[in-house]
Amino acid sequence: MQSGFFSFKLYVGLFLVACAGCAVAAEPVAAAADKPDIASCPAGQAIDTKCLRGRDRMGAYYWLAMPAQWNGTLVVHAHGGPELGAPKEQRSADDLTRWSIWTRAGFAYAGSGYRQGGVAVRSAAEDTERVRQHFVAQFGAPKSTVLHGQSWGAGVAVKAAEMALQTDHGKFPYSAVLLTSGVLGGGVQSYNFRMDLRVVYQALCDNHPRPDEPAYPLWQGLPLDNKMTRAELSERIDACTGVRKPATKRTLEQQSKLDTLLRVIAISESSLIGHLNWATWHFQDIAFQRMQGRNVFGNENVRYGLNGADDALNAKVARYRADPTAVAAFAADADAEGRIAVPVLTMHATNDPTAFVELESYFRERMAAGGQGGNLVQLFTDDAKHSYLSDAQYVAAISALLEWSKGDAKPTAAGVASRCQAVDPVFEPAKGCRFLPDYRPATLVARVPPR
Repeated sequence: MQSGFFSFKLYVGLFLVACAGCAVAAEPVAAAADKPDIASCPAGQAIDTKCLRGRDRMGAYYWLAMPAQWNGTLVVHAHGGPELGAPKEQRSADDLTRWSIWTRAGFAYAGSGYRQGGVAVRSAAEDTERVRQHFVAQFGAPKSTVLHGQSWGAGVAVKAAEMALQTDHGKFPYSAVLLTSGVLGGGVQSYNFRMDLRVVYQALCDNHPRPDEPAYPLWQGLPLDNKMTRAELSERIDACTGVRKPATKRTLEQQSKLDTLLRVIAISESSLIGHLNWATWHFQDIAFQRMQGRNVFGNENVRYGLNGADDALNAKVARYRADPTAVAAFAADADAEGRIAVPVLTMHATNDPTAFVELESYFRERMAAGGQGGNLVQLFTDDAKHSYLSDAQYVAAISALLEWSKGDAKPTAAGVASRCQAVDPVFEPAKGCRFLPDYRPATLVARVPPR
């Protein structure tokens, strides 16, 4: 295991929440059906961290990690994705590696790999709450618990917070919620732009499916009996747009189609293949595994192009009507109600290529509609990444969130930015503070046409 970047004493000196050696109160929790095993920690954890791994009674793999110098706070992690197919043990280990900052900063960690793959938010939220209970069964109740959701896992964390049952002591189990790079539009709102991507791509390229292949409604993603691979789809995308080639190697037709696609859908060149993958296999999962063949994505009234004025493109785009019963079912599984009655802090890169920063505006509206707008602080960074921003930014954000949850003043973006500068020298690489205190994202409809 790698050594931590800073000692626990320094952690205290940098105004971060800490209570190493605090007495831990007992909390009755139903015994887990499984017994985790002591395991060598995945790479990157603080020195002398104790790690346990297991697979719970519902089939979810999980990891628990307890640093030697614990600050008394547990971070319950909800991972992104979602992964497709059967659960994989390596996924939950990889999450602990990616988020080793938590043990290096003195936090305990609990993370579930979820009991099933696919776009199933509510079941992943149940798995996330269950891994918290596994931690308490092994180590006792922490002084504080932060529920952390990353990417698609941010929606899982929101659902887990809204579903959380009272403990035997009548206490809400989470002290605060941290949402990073969040896919925070719920179900339909988060995926509508990928519906737009599929239909505009097909109108321009006509190769997914090809004219000589069986036709199917594009909202299905891919028929269940279609054996296309991701490599084959990438070849088709490249054949049409030249996206995998240097610009100098593309034909004029390829460059024109690529330019039109990226302009109309407002995504980056580097993310095109990834988004079309999700608009294929994730859509297949939604249509057939979640919605029993019903459609949740409509575009019958959407106009594409600059101000919707590209008549030639709009004439070629396939149109679909969403099934209201499917939309309602998808919303029940994935949408936020905004009823989180503890402090919530979000952090999002302004140029996130995977989860549009405008999703934060939608989530702010949901929190206000749920009567909890005062419990939300949103932070934005000058980054163009999605999966991980910087150690210092995460530590600054979670420490401010914890102090707020303990009764201190509601944090400000400027205050968190200043805190980040104080802790930044501790981390390698340094220069990890890129907060934009004055940034405010546009509304989601400014990025994705309404319907």
